[in-house]
Amino acid sequence: MTAKVNPGGAVPGLAQLPEGQAVCRLPVKVLQFGEGNFLRGFVDWMVQRCNAQGLFGGGVAVTQPRPAGKPNLEKLKAQRGAYTLLVRGLQDGRKVEEREIVSVFARMIDPYEEWDAFLALADSPELEFVVSNTTEAGLAYQQAEWNPGAPVASFPGKLTVFLYRRFVTFAGDPERGLVHLPCELLERNGDLLLNIVLRHADDWRLSEAFKRWVRASNRFVNTLVDRIVTGYPREEADGLFAAWGYSDPLLATAEPYHLWAIQATDGLESRLPLAQAGLNVRWVEDLTPYQLLKVRILNGAHTMMATLGLADGLSEVREAMEHPAWGEVWERALRDEVLPGLPLPRAEADAYVSGTLDRFRNPYIRHRLTDIAMNSLSKWRTRLLPSLKAYAQAEGSIPVVIARSLAALIWLYRPRDAYAADGAPAEPRDDETLVEAVRGAWAPGPAGGGYDPARTAANILRLEAVWGEDLTALDGLAEAVAASLAERFGRGDGRTRSGA
Repeated sequence: MTAKVNPGGAVPGLAQLPEGQAVCRLPVKVLQFGEGNFLRGFVDWMVQRCNAQGLFGGGVAVTQPRPAGKPNLEKLKAQRGAYTLLVRGLQDGRKVEEREIVSVFARMIDPYEEWDAFLALADSPELEFVVSNTTEAGLAYQQAEWNPGAPVASFPGKLTVFLYRRFVTFAGDPERGLVHLPCELLERNGDLLLNIVLRHADDWRLSEAFKRWVRASNRFVNTLVDRIVTGYPREEADGLFAAWGYSDPLLATAEPYHLWAIQATDGLESRLPLAQAGLNVRWVEDLTPYQLLKVRILNGAHTMMATLGLADGLSEVREAMEHPAWGEVWERALRDEVLPGLPLPRAEADAYVSGTLDRFRNPYIRHRLTDIAMNSLSKWRTRLLPSLKAYAQAEGSIPVVIARSLAALIWLYRPRDAYAADGAPAEPRDDETLVEAVRGAWAPGPAGGGYDPARTAANILRLEAVWGEDLTALDGLAEAVAASLAERFGRGDGRTRSGA
């Protein structure tokens, strides 16, 4: 691919190149909820690889699950659905660096402004699959009124209205059900999505025939995804674009490693032949081993790094791994605090930890802690709380690093007036209701001076809406969190400069 550099060093945008103007003309077989980096560097890349080998022959219609996704969708529309994926890292001891323009998006629809066009997709006989990545916070029930003429706030609510439209259009034809492949990092994510859809159907008094069709003619499949996909590489972008001869505001980078484990062994592979295309996609009977290793080790470590690292002024995963004080803490926490609670062979889990830490040291990936920290409340609950409880049950004490990460999370979500003048973090990107609940639970100190660490810790750990249970019931946890908060207050700016 070649492009002329404009005078003054500017380079044309991807949309100005022939590769950025080729609209995907394939029939839409996939509806995708999520326009962000992960799905574009994982599922969409896989679909392109499959299409390139003539194995799938389908395009993707992408829609954003939240209004905040509008800027990305607008960029995709401006580039006719094309974007660049840069895969780089170490694979089998050798350097890998592959750049690819991905062009699988046949439709880009903003459901908040194009609701009718979004619902019209349900009338397409070619549609077969629904994929999503709305984070753990997005795969949740949110009460809503039945109004098919206006967009529903939540992803499962939108999907329920969409499925009802399809049910009506095709008069309940059992052959027109869809295969749902949620990529949110929750156990039994397919089962959870089905239950939420049926709950909406009950709320809205939709017909029993529709609910039977949802259960019998649609497949809600449990899946597990594993790939580190980072966002736009701001520090490197200008140099990369000068070398390539074009720019791309939707550029994403990813590691070579990828795994998609799908709990289905009854013929779905023939309809979605990803493994046949040479991709690391495994159709399995039981996701449990994959789920435990991925969520508790890789994702758990990411969330520890994001909470503790951001509270200590760090910005990237690799920086956290190479930090003179924090570097060895992550490995110690994984091996001493997470692994004892995993019901898996120790040798297998140890090997996964070693591989995970090597992936974190990938010199070609700039994985920002602020990106990992999005929706940290639900992530901490999903990724670290089970390890904390398993350790407490097995050892009779509270795991030190995991408890400190919980205190760091609470610190990052402190009231705005508690921000230090020289170290205020960015506003949390999380469920606003939960953020305000945490902030509202911070307890003033004596005579209104500052905040009381002990009362604050107890108040926040009692928030069942945040944690799913009252965490003060775990002996020693409130005290450990309070001590860590007190330590941060004592430092004045909230940073533990010595690391661990």
